Amino acid sequence: MIRKNILKFLDPEKDISILKGTLKPGDVIHYVFDRKSTMNVSENLYRLLPTASPMKNQRHKRCAIVGNSGILLNSSCGSEIDSYDFVIRCNLAPVDEFTADVGHRTNLVTMNPSVVQRAFQDLSSEEWRQRFIRRLQDLSGSVLWIPAFMAKGGEERVEWAIRLILTHTVNVRTAFPSLRLLHAVRGYWLTNQVQIKRPTTGLLMYTMATRFCDEIHLYGFWPFHRDHQGKRVKYHYYDTLTYEFTSRASPHTMPLEFRTLSSLHRQGALRLHTSACSSPAA
Repeated sequence: MIRKNILKFLDPEKDISILKGTLKPGDVIHYVFDRKSTMNVSENLYRLLPTASPMKNQRHKRCAIVGNSGILLNSSCGSEIDSYDFVIRCNLAPVDEFTADVGHRTNLVTMNPSVVQRAFQDLSSEEWRQRFIRRLQDLSGSVLWIPAFMAKGGEERVEWAIRLILTHTVNVRTAFPSLRLLHAVRGYWLTNQVQIKRPTTGLLMYTMATRFCDEIHLYGFWPFHRDHQGKRVKYHYYDTLTYEFTSRASPHTMPLEFRTLSSLHRQGALRLHTSACSSPAA
């Protein structure tokens, strides 16, 4: 029922990426959240537009969407996550140092332009550029989903990243979400009385995964400062960033989204994993 209703608002297979042929180098694009601001489609960006949807005709029985909450630390969920047929990760989060807790398998990963700044120091030195390239090379054939047209401010970072992908012939399948995607996803949730300002990457990925996955399991979704036992939980499992989940300045409403996901968990529409994994999945 959820899948059918979502398809009234968007088709994730098509909206996952703008395709070659719909744009050409030099075209002017208005940003989704800054309609007065524009960007020009560069030659390099055009070269990385796919010719067909990277999720065309794909269907998977069991999918895992891995968020980045510190709730994953010491969870021992890595092998369980790696056992899924399709694994989606958010914002190019590191996995190598945390494999026991978060796994390693990646079939699709998102990369907001801000990640280039925050996690790779704006590629400001050769060392950071090499770290970025190594992280991308580790993806080996996965879909790299770059929301390049959402908000002004990230165009230079997108261009740097694209240049490095092309220069080093990195084996990733790039995707750039359609200009209607975020508003369509928000529209779907608003009609279901979920008053979100802007969907988080996690909610976006869940909404899109309904098109490709029979079962959807969520890990690393926990927008609270303490766990079930009252222990402190880091905002991200991999860094020291601090964040107020209910900040008025934030475009996201994470606790509200979590309540929505919890409700869907109770209905059996998804499985929300918020505890440690006791043993590897069979």
